[in-house]
Amino acid sequence: MQRRIVDGIEVQHSSGNVFADLKLPDAEKLKVKTGLVVEIRKAIRALGLTQQAAAKRMGIPQPKVSGMMRGDFTNLSERKLMDCLNRLGYDIEIKVRPAAEPVGHLTLATTT
Repeated sequence: MQRRIVDGIEVQHSSGNVFADLKLPDAEKLKVKTGLVVEIRKAIRALGLTQQAAAKRMGIPQPKVSGMMRGDFTNLSERKLMDCLNRLGYDIEIKVRPAAEPVGHLTLATTT
């Protein structure tokens, strides 16, 4: 990563994945899960749902919705997060293509 000094503070340019920058395991999965949760939060607000109503619609307990709204989604799989979006009225499209590198990457693209 590129480093520079700004106002006497060393700054690093991000790779685009803060989880990878922090050298966390499963950084790509964490980035995808974060993107899914961001979309879920947007959908809940756009639909004007309470946490209780959102929980019922998504088929998960209200405390998990509360955790999600606070950024805690470690106990929910990518598949469950996609199911939550489906239940909130969103389509999910998964696209598979040959990778340019020996090991492929997992990415999330949204249209909202």
